[in-house]
Amino acid sequence: MIATEVIRRPIITEKANAAASDQNRYTFEIDSRASKTDVKDAVIALYKVRVLNVSVVNRKGEDRRNKFGLIPGKTTRRAVVRVHPEDKIELF
Repeated sequence: MIATEVIRRPIITEKANAAASDQNRYTFEIDSRASKTDVKDAVIALYKVRVLNVSVVNRKGEDRRNKFGLIPGKTTRRAVVRVHPEDKIELF
């Protein structure tokens, strides 16, 4: 897969920013078909950093109820990428 298709967007939350500054762990929303090796190759290609570890989490969306029944929530896939302590990713 192409690197820009694998990584959809970085996740910018308080918890993700704390992990990025303290532990060099960056969180990205990724394509649902991407594997850990695809994510690792994409981060190396886009940000020019050394990747040590990739963890992937599937997050199920919460169902919503309306008068017609249940509407399924959006399921997303996130990757937490740990980079070498000497490297850094500037997200903004």
